[in-house]
Amino acid sequence: MIKKSFNIFLISLLIFSCQKEKKQNPFEITNNRIGVLTNKIQVKQLDSVFANDSIAKRTQGDQFLNNVNEIEVYEKGGAKLLVLEAQKESDPTSTIENIQIIDPRYKTSSGLSSGSIFKDIKDNYNISKINNTLSTAVIFVDSIQAYFTIDKKELSKKFQSTTDIEITVTDIPDSAKIKHFWISWDAN
Repeated sequence: MIKKSFNIFLISLLIFSCQKEKKQNPFEITNNRIGVLTNKIQVKQLDSVFANDSIAKRTQGDQFLNNVNEIEVYEKGGAKLLVLEAQKESDPTSTIENIQIIDPRYKTSSGLSSGSIFKDIKDNYNISKINNTLSTAVIFVDSIQAYFTIDKKELSKKFQSTTDIEITVTDIPDSAKIKHFWISWDAN
């Protein structure tokens, strides 16, 4: 009996030791994580987090072109992956507050990406609210800490020249393309 138990133990040990550890998907979006980036990583750690990619940080002279605290992440081949915004400008210990998802390979568990359409949002998530801005409809999905913009050219004419009319889920065509996909992490 002891010999049989020992053999079962050895076989189990062999099976478990041979299993490969599940590797982190570098393009998966979950709560407080986008690929290898988490909401706890500080700006000074980005070079090691994105060691296989290139990072471009805005300098003080660039503030008229874009946000000074923007950090762009590119693949070595040159494709832009993400745009990161630090919570505190010029503070290397600051964490990331907002992330624009550029590369459509970054996806949620339901397959939602920057290349998705409004139907993908509507069918998989509870829409918290929709804001009507000058040129876009901004769709908020609190459950994944995300917001999306859809160009108002994708909506009927009555919305295109005003911000006074409320936009509802039924006003946005299922085929409307996502213009921007942002994740916004809480400051805590």
